Amino acid sequence: MTKLNLPYLLIDIGGSYTRLTVSKNSISFVEPEVFKTPKNFSKAVKKIKLHADKCLGNEKPGIVVVGVAGPLNSDKSALTNPPNLKAWSGKPLQNKLSNIFGTQVFLENDAAIVGLGEASKGAGVNYSIVSYITVSTGINGARIIDKKIDRNAQGFEIGHHIIDVDKSILKKSKGELEDFISGREIKKRFDKDPFEIEDNTVWSEVAKFLAVGIHNTILFWSPEVVVLGGSLMKKISLSETKKELEKVMKIHPKLPEIKKAQLGNFGGLWGALEYAKSL
Repeated sequence: MTKLNLPYLLIDIGGSYTRLTVSKNSISFVEPEVFKTPKNFSKAVKKIKLHADKCLGNEKPGIVVVGVAGPLNSDKSALTNPPNLKAWSGKPLQNKLSNIFGTQVFLENDAAIVGLGEASKGAGVNYSIVSYITVSTGINGARIIDKKIDRNAQGFEIGHHIIDVDKSILKKSKGELEDFISGREIKKRFDKDPFEIEDNTVWSEVAKFLAVGIHNTILFWSPEVVVLGGSLMKKISLSETKKELEKVMKIHPKLPEIKKAQLGNFGGLWGALEYAKSL
């Protein structure tokens, strides 16, 4: 594909919020539309169309690139068992959007798209091998090689790797990383929005388990830099996380760089733009 496919419609569908914009020059994008992600699939599709029309005006998109929260099926046309958008599972997202906008639609996991944004324009721009981890409503990440999402068979789902096999630390859980540090699970445990929790001991504990997740990711992906994004990184101390990581890392004599994401709420839109340019 070429710039003849402009404008690009770029969409980042998270478990909590959806962000949407249009790039008319393949370099930048117009002021994004931001709205809460409806749990109902049909309502969400209607809202996407409504906000897309605001950005597009009278134009028709050349292509649509969508980052969406959750695992995708083998042909990347629909979500399968998304923990934060359960009612979307199996719904024909790609087909619906393609029919609405009359053009090709490309779906990718939202964490992978944000990671691509950080690798191409944010905290990972000076590195060839980037591990991106998002700590938000859910947990996920991606490996980015030379500004491209690394090849994979079924997508990346690092939030579900098991760190507590016998559930001896956290009862009534799956023992997954997500059970310990995701916003969704923290809210369940404390019956309080994570951003209302001021107890530093809670966040010190979260930093400890995040360090375990980063440690395992480093061993799996051997990155030059680990970029940490997501809303909960506003509450988690980076320096404390690094100290905990130094305690648990026994194999490698030197840690990769550990950095916070730089693109804020629009990392997924920058990643979608980079993805669109590569097609």
